[in-house]
Amino acid sequence: MNPKTLPLTLALAAIGVAYALPAQAIEDDRFTLRLGAMQVDAQSELRGSTLFGGQPFEFSEDFDFGGDEVVPRLEGQFRFGDRHRFLFNYFGYDKDRRATLGQDLSYDNITIPAGSFAKAKAKFELASAVYDYAVVETDTVSLGLQLGIEYAKLEGKLYAEAGANTYESRSSDDGYAPVVGARLTVAPNEHWRFVAQGQYLDAGWGNFDDYEGDLSRANALVEYRFTENVGVFLGYDWFKLDVERSGSDGVLGVDQRFKGPMAGVTLAF
Repeated sequence: MNPKTLPLTLALAAIGVAYALPAQAIEDDRFTLRLGAMQVDAQSELRGSTLFGGQPFEFSEDFDFGGDEVVPRLEGQFRFGDRHRFLFNYFGYDKDRRATLGQDLSYDNITIPAGSFAKAKAKFELASAVYDYAVVETDTVSLGLQLGIEYAKLEGKLYAEAGANTYESRSSDDGYAPVVGARLTVAPNEHWRFVAQGQYLDAGWGNFDDYEGDLSRANALVEYRFTENVGVFLGYDWFKLDVERSGSDGVLGVDQRFKGPMAGVTLAF
């Protein structure tokens, strides 16, 4: 599913579900907090274009950090009216990868000794806070349209050691921008809840310096309440950061994707 079409998809689904389900109470909680973890599969593509020797040169390289990473995930909801909600969430990814040279590598008069290594680290943080207005609010279905602010930070570190020589570099960029989205909640009875959300922002809307591109996000979960105040949930989350930055030497772009299952506990008051 294209995340940019998710708000329309949720609206159509809500209309159908609203007429199909029997009447039950939905989301009487004033405050809901979901604490969990996500098993993240991160995929990246680095691309660029520049002039070299007076000729155009382009490259594109896929890379990953080897294996999945389990990271914390937090989201919450404060309901302050029949149709009014304030939603927030946080996601953080922090992964290292190290590569070691198994044997000497020689080129012309330069030899890189065995045991030389390079260590890379990637860190990505995403947090949002949105106002959610329910355009559809029945006993079993709630469809909300969202407007708020999203903060994103991408940080990379590289350290390499070859004999007595070392190299270290670090780059970090962050910013915030307005975000739009949609939410669909379905509660067929007092124990079960199904929640789906989609959000989108354009880097040009905020203060992401010279970056152009967008950030898309979509997730869905199913929740079971043991009591009115305690439950568990399972779901799936997906992010896509696709940005480019122009400079005097050319254009550098990053396509960074995070996806994976999530699980946790729900506390409601």
